[in-house]
Amino acid sequence: MPLTVPSRASLVDQVITQLHGTIETGEWPVGSKIPTEAELVDTLGVGRNTVREAIRALVHGGMLEPRQGDGTYVLASSDLGAVLLRRLERSNPVEALEVRNSLERDAARMAATRHSDEDLHRIQDALAAQIETLKTDDMEAIVDADVVFHLAIVTATHNSVLIDLFDYLTEALRESIMAAISAHDRDGVRIEEHIAITEAIAARDAEAAERAAITHLSHSIGAVEAFHAARAAKQG
Repeated sequence: MPLTVPSRASLVDQVITQLHGTIETGEWPVGSKIPTEAELVDTLGVGRNTVREAIRALVHGGMLEPRQGDGTYVLASSDLGAVLLRRLERSNPVEALEVRNSLERDAARMAATRHSDEDLHRIQDALAAQIETLKTDDMEAIVDADVVFHLAIVTATHNSVLIDLFDYLTEALRESIMAAISAHDRDGVRIEEHIAITEAIAARDAEAAERAAITHLSHSIGAVEAFHAARAAKQG
């Protein structure tokens, strides 16, 4: 969404709306550095104080993060994401993963009955890509492939709120997801569970999809619990 010069009324609110929209549409993706204050002043045609107040409001809302001597970065792509990130900072990683897993369990059931042919192809392609990735030693790529597979299932529910919740929780729980994958993918158990979920969805068997998801997710929880217990023991 291109930035435009706002009208004179409610300048700060208009600038907030424009910056918010630019972030939400992904033009400024999470993790990216936004233009400098001076650049925004020139682009928007407003005063420095107006830009400063708008940025301050988005920082307060949790969407932006100032970094001393470096600039301001996008922290979350929406108000919902910002709220979740703040809440997750106060949570136990296992608790947060339990919530994400609950979403995945319901998503598997819904995807079984709601998926389109395109959705199913996306899930199957993600599964095939994950199988190939597991032949490598690239842990980042393995995690990315796992996330893409589960997101494909959640996307097949066609529930936009569920998709957003899953996306934000996944990003916040990346370390825990990596711990779970490290514990299970190498012996092939996890990929077999992914195959079972995919087959149940393809068969439009909601109960089988949910059962397969529960089996898979219970193993993930166990792996993450063991990971954090071991790390706590080392630190203690």
